[in-house]
Amino acid sequence: MGEPERRGPKPASVPVIETAAVVLDDAGVVMARSELAATLLECSPGQACVSLLGLLPSVGTEEGPASRLVTVPGGDQAGQEGPVASLVCTVVRLAADTPGASGAAAQWLVLVAPAENAVEAAERDAWRRRTGLSHAAAEGIGASLDVIEMAETLVDLLVPDFADLATVDIAEQVLVGDEPPHLDTSGDVRLRRTAAAQSPEISAENLLAVGEALPPVTDSTLMRPLMKGLPVLVPDVAVLHAKLGVDPENLRLLVPSGAHSSVAVPLYARGLILGCVTVWRSQLPSAFSEEDAALLQDVVSRAALGVDNARRYTKEHRSVVALQRSLLPRSALDSAAAETVGVYQPAGGGVGVGGDWFDVIPLPSLRVGFVVGDVVGHGLDATAAMARLRTAVQALADLDLDPGELLTHLDDLVLGLSSEEMTGDSRSETAMLGATCLYAVYDPVTRKCTAATAGHPPPALLSPGDEPAFVGTVPGPPLGVGGMPFEVTEFAVQPGSMLAFFTDGLVDSRDGDIDEGMERLRSSLAGADPSRSLGEISQRIFDSVLPQEPADDVALLLVRTHALSSDQVAEWELEPDLSLVAHARDLVVGQLGDWELDELSFVTELVVSELVTNAIRYAGGPVRLRLIRDRVLVCEVSDPSSTQPRLRRARESDEGGRGLFLVAQLTDRWGCRFTGTGKTIWTEQPIGGFLV
Repeated sequence: MGEPERRGPKPASVPVIETAAVVLDDAGVVMARSELAATLLECSPGQACVSLLGLLPSVGTEEGPASRLVTVPGGDQAGQEGPVASLVCTVVRLAADTPGASGAAAQWLVLVAPAENAVEAAERDAWRRRTGLSHAAAEGIGASLDVIEMAETLVDLLVPDFADLATVDIAEQVLVGDEPPHLDTSGDVRLRRTAAAQSPEISAENLLAVGEALPPVTDSTLMRPLMKGLPVLVPDVAVLHAKLGVDPENLRLLVPSGAHSSVAVPLYARGLILGCVTVWRSQLPSAFSEEDAALLQDVVSRAALGVDNARRYTKEHRSVVALQRSLLPRSALDSAAAETVGVYQPAGGGVGVGGDWFDVIPLPSLRVGFVVGDVVGHGLDATAAMARLRTAVQALADLDLDPGELLTHLDDLVLGLSSEEMTGDSRSETAMLGATCLYAVYDPVTRKCTAATAGHPPPALLSPGDEPAFVGTVPGPPLGVGGMPFEVTEFAVQPGSMLAFFTDGLVDSRDGDIDEGMERLRSSLAGADPSRSLGEISQRIFDSVLPQEPADDVALLLVRTHALSSDQVAEWELEPDLSLVAHARDLVVGQLGDWELDELSFVTELVVSELVTNAIRYAGGPVRLRLIRDRVLVCEVSDPSSTQPRLRRARESDEGGRGLFLVAQLTDRWGCRFTGTGKTIWTEQPIGGFLV
């Protein structure tokens, strides 16, 4: 990187500046002096130095340091006549003779230098400040995608070398990621203080605090250049009091006391006012110059681009978070099969929103499906890919496929979409390649869970009275690999057990391997109090397993299983004999009477008659009939055939074909699922006020 452009004069060489030193008491009597002071001033030890008397503050004050220009008679020695010389004198208060003593006299150090040398020093100092600011701005601005962090970085660059006080005020729309409106007058600008920095010597207690909105400022010729992206240089702060058009009460919130000059530069990008940067000087002796204003405009223009990029990122991030949250199910659900709580946490404290997701899908016969998945990458593309996969899983789950078959269809879908991506511009299909997914189905009647995984970590199972353990699933390949089967694992689940489904962001980290993370999760589950709510347990897991800012986003789904009691289920097996259909009706009516559900007898009797007759006539036997009672009444008829039943509308001349049509009209829901031994046709009817 080459040397930055100079914005002020730089001496070819740095001459040594000769400075004299004189120590005075409150009365101006010389206590000590340097040799050079004898040449520049008539000031003998023990005598009052007349030339410097006017520089000393009043007795009892704490003022200093202060620089002033004085003229003294020139000469090589005291008392000699010569031309008038200009000197720059800086007064600094020294410690009292007796620290803490009452009435101790103060002493003052006066540094004296010829004016021409002081001017050179001031120019070098100004050049140094400008060059340092230019270098620091090139290195530090634009490294963040957070608007507030960008503003804080900017004020830290400006103070204390360039200014004694710096503030950054941002339009409220920008802070939330929106684009500010196009404005014509400075009186329409509405800003909020976003960052401020000050040197220790300046007093700014009365100024507007960070986070507060700026009071309205009327449109004025003084501030109008800001609307065109130009700086406003105020060498004398008194001009602000006269031309700013703000009442005195609000003026003290904007203008620090003791400031002598100021520069305001708009954060201007794409013709929009994103905010304003204002700097003030009070302790630094030189007022802001045109060169200072030009340099500040250059620095702020870089910051404006960074703020606009951060604003755009904030808007996209908010959109992604909103999309992600809207696609996830409710965090807490309770059904006959299980109580669930799901938690999603983006990476890095909310910065890296990605494609991790969980889902809870109600299935027929009071079963429930659990899904957890992880899409490659972060950002909007990953979230869009997650949405497509989640929708596909829900559609496939509605077909009541077993977990292995569901993942096979999902894998085929990803392969098809990835081939389409070759000719398109979308990157969401690419994000689905390599995605992982786990799908599990829990049945509260059999108290068993079946699961299959596509490259995803297995769930953890914590049974009552046992230590937590990870289920020994057979891992399949990630989605999009193709050609590999997905093995189904079945395991028993005791009532009151807890299942933990999670993405690898919970157990994987940059510093350790995944086995260490799995062990941390297992230990956290082992210490979980069963009496606590799932929400409290999930928070404890996050606190004990995750680092402060995880590098990857995390999804966690906790499940506390329920089981149906034996008096909620009635099951019979029938031989393939049509004469047993009447017996089946009697069994159902008797059971509904025992359950005090006589109002459902007529419909259920008709449904059982139609389904059992069709099963015996077309599928053979044995035929299994099952009733399940909870919030709904479930009627199931299973047979050994794998033929899918079809609902059709019979013609007036047809003698049959109306059975399934009647079943569909009389029940709330119905469907068919295939099993390892055939198929099961099921129906659901609401009980009392419960509906599905």
